[in-house]
Amino acid sequence: MADWHVSLADIIDAIDASPDGPRFHYPVRHGTMRVGVYAPRGSDPQSPHTQDEIYIVIAGEGWFVRGDDRRRFSPGDVLFVPAREVHRFEDFTDDFATWVVFWGPEGGETP
Repeated sequence: MADWHVSLADIIDAIDASPDGPRFHYPVRHGTMRVGVYAPRGSDPQSPHTQDEIYIVIAGEGWFVRGDDRRRFSPGDVLFVPAREVHRFEDFTDDFATWVVFWGPEGGETP
């Protein structure tokens, strides 16, 4: 069962415990929703997801690419990505980490 309360420090510890493993951890889940932290190192290898998602930048700076759009990001920024949209973080600092929230049906919510 997923937890309903986790600290950022605990999530980062879980990610760092496996330095060669995935750089994400989603300990909070309920129905279609999952919340966690994504902290890639060097490059962002992700591909489009099947649910809508929001990133809330915790630390670091860089560029976020969504489709044909490319924008700078910094701590506190909120980035929305609809399901199946190509996106990635680029040229980000070594301390980059972001909250990630996935929710809704496969294919995203209807506009």
